[in-house]
Amino acid sequence: MAEKLARKADISKAKAAEIVDIMFSTKAGEGIIAVELDAGRKVNITGFGTFSTKSRSARTGRNPATGARIMIPARKYTHFAPAKGLKDRVSA
Repeated sequence: MAEKLARKADISKAKAAEIVDIMFSTKAGEGIIAVELDAGRKVNITGFGTFSTKSRSARTGRNPATGARIMIPARKYTHFAPAKGLKDRVSA
């Protein structure tokens, strides 16, 4: 991704890699998208899609090997909703 960005933006590969890392890093306190999601905010990239978080309630499940009932804890997870332009391009 950084290599393609470097070619398109006419910047060094190192600078492009730094930009990609600034946007997408998952290290604690880094990565613009991850920091916004940690704070419970949505990240909208116009024409591409929206990153957000959702919550799933605790529920009862079954262990497929034994059939025993187990409690699956509540959790928060990331969600991505592609924009119409991205959906149309991928499905074409």
